[in-house]
Amino acid sequence: MPIILWTDALVFVLIACALATARYVSRREYLLSSWRRVGESRAGMAALTVLTMFVMIGLLDSLHYRPRLEAVAGKLANATNAANGYSTEVRSALDMLLMPLKSATEKTYSAPLATHLYARETVELPDGTQARVFPRLRHGGVHLKEPAQDWTRDVAARILLGLVFAVLAGLTFAGIAVRVAAQHWHVPWWTARQRICRGETRFAWNAVLVTLAALLLIAGPVVALAGGYHVFGTDKVGQDVLYLTLKSIRTGLVIGTITTLAMLPFAVALGIVAGYIGGWVDDVIQYVYTTLNSIPSVLLIAAAVLMMQVVIDTHPDWFATAAQRADARLLALCLILGVTSWTGLCRLLRAETLKLRELEYVQAAQAFGASSVRIMGRHILPNVMHIVLIAVVIDFSGLVLAEAVLSYIGIGVDPSTISFGTMINTARLELAREPVVWWSLVAAFVFMFVLVLAANLFSDAVRDAFDPRLAGRQVAPATQGQAA
Repeated sequence: MPIILWTDALVFVLIACALATARYVSRREYLLSSWRRVGESRAGMAALTVLTMFVMIGLLDSLHYRPRLEAVAGKLANATNAANGYSTEVRSALDMLLMPLKSATEKTYSAPLATHLYARETVELPDGTQARVFPRLRHGGVHLKEPAQDWTRDVAARILLGLVFAVLAGLTFAGIAVRVAAQHWHVPWWTARQRICRGETRFAWNAVLVTLAALLLIAGPVVALAGGYHVFGTDKVGQDVLYLTLKSIRTGLVIGTITTLAMLPFAVALGIVAGYIGGWVDDVIQYVYTTLNSIPSVLLIAAAVLMMQVVIDTHPDWFATAAQRADARLLALCLILGVTSWTGLCRLLRAETLKLRELEYVQAAQAFGASSVRIMGRHILPNVMHIVLIAVVIDFSGLVLAEAVLSYIGIGVDPSTISFGTMINTARLELAREPVVWWSLVAAFVFMFVLVLAANLFSDAVRDAFDPRLAGRQVAPATQGQAA
């Protein structure tokens, strides 16, 4: 049975807004020219390719459903859900794809690509004596009869098979791109290939294809190895770390995007109103965001999260499943972060509006009797949107890191919600044991680092394209007729 969580609905709203914005931009040449400059950036397009991969994983994890309960001896397995016949467990499309990883749980820790547990256990030998040994895993490497002799050969074969499929997939994508480009440019396919390889196109196709090839060369062996091993090992309760890392992506994306959605109305409205109207209105708005900035953000967020948690705990009847309860706390964290992080953008917009209201076209609109609301909506707002866009893209990476920090100190997402912060918080104790369990921390760090780095590189490309002070320094377009 399909189920839509609150964060799912907001993610779909953001997708609809993005599509509407793309349609709006496509009809205005002055906006298209700025986005074309973004497309000319090789670093920006490489980062966008990586971000697209993360977004696709996040969208798959946002399609939720409740599985049907199986009938046992003519009765449903869960009596509390006998009326509807659906489990209280909420799964996603990503869970369905990763079900082999989700269900392949071990007893406890195991190292990456291991065939035995990471800790010794006392077992009874056939002769009646006891010994401390590393037991075999229930799933990882279970297909190997003699792990000591067969492991190296099997891992090498799987890596080679993954690389072969990655090369074939990369050549397929490259062939499709070259064919589409040749038809668009009305040139032979080999000419289109040469233009792409030499970087003679306005759109940085070569950067996109190289990045896609690198991602496939990494994903191919990982997928091949995941069919028989735990690629990133398992955690304390035996869950596959690769599965946990992929599930953490949606939480980071939700924090970064929905928080922005909650922040923009406050920042844009109050910043423009304060800068244009001035007077006591400006004084009040300045007082509000100065007061908020004077309060330590961590303490303010902690107080708000704890109060929200009390509300959730005292009203358990509001939530039919544990996933809906955890989603409510995630949504509350997004709203709290949005309410407490709008002050910086508001200050920027106020300063820009103070400058714009003195320009000739604004004064001409005032002379013709246009109302303040119309002037702010038709003349001020469109001319500050480049600041809004740059700030939103740059703040995304900061919000992803904020979730990790807040979850690490225990005031972030619900403990049952898988996120980079909860993984790092769990790994904090694992680093203190002997031998050290390092793979959970490394996996969460690497994925979060790549996500934040890609967001920062893309934000740099957007800033360089939309900032009027930097737009004049862009590289001149390629030869006429070489469209992207």
